[in-house]
Amino acid sequence: MAVVSAVPGVLPPDDDKARAVEEMFDRIAPRYDLLNRALTFRMDVGWRRTAVATLALAPGDRVLDLACGTGDLCRTLQDAGAVPVGADFSAGMLQAARTTAPLVRADALRLPFADRSFDALTCGFALRNFTALPPVFAECARVLRPGARVALLDVGEPASPVTRAVHGVWFRRVVPFVGGLVSDRAAYRYLPASTSYLPPTPALLTMLVEAGITDVEHRRLGLGAAQLVTGRRA
Repeated sequence: MAVVSAVPGVLPPDDDKARAVEEMFDRIAPRYDLLNRALTFRMDVGWRRTAVATLALAPGDRVLDLACGTGDLCRTLQDAGAVPVGADFSAGMLQAARTTAPLVRADALRLPFADRSFDALTCGFALRNFTALPPVFAECARVLRPGARVALLDVGEPASPVTRAVHGVWFRRVVPFVGGLVSDRAAYRYLPASTSYLPPTPALLTMLVEAGITDVEHRRLGLGAAQLVTGRRA
């Protein structure tokens, strides 16, 4: 993944990213869901349903929701008949979670689960918050059984120049402004800026394949405002 230089007051230095991101999510947890719904016009709910649908889950399938936050994907997985387990490194997010699924405070680089523990894995809007993606993907592959499906959601960039321009104004100007009024200004400046941590799509898919996730596919959601990457454990 490309090295991203720190942006004073927005992106933390690389060696301080984990601590800074954890503290940020602890601060914004109480109003995180409210702002997600408002700032995406509730499209995030549909994106999560789409991600879960790609897993083709059977009743009772055990699913790890990595960086589960307040449990949005856990609830969607439960609605689909799965048995989710949420893992997140932010104690504030776990405290604010609204789900009956079991939740574990854990580092994505050292998941406290045995090899081949899960039938599927989800991760919603968190890839850009990890300090490094290849070791995270390797750890995901470790805890998945062969053939298990993976669905990774994150923010995206529209392909159309016009849509991209409108999205840019909303995401990089309106989101920080509204987020600052309702929650934490520094956090909602970081969240749009953190897209720079995401590698180009071909590089992202290559990282997954090298970690043991095959049949990888990429699709845009919400006119490109979000992206969904899917695959299968080799």
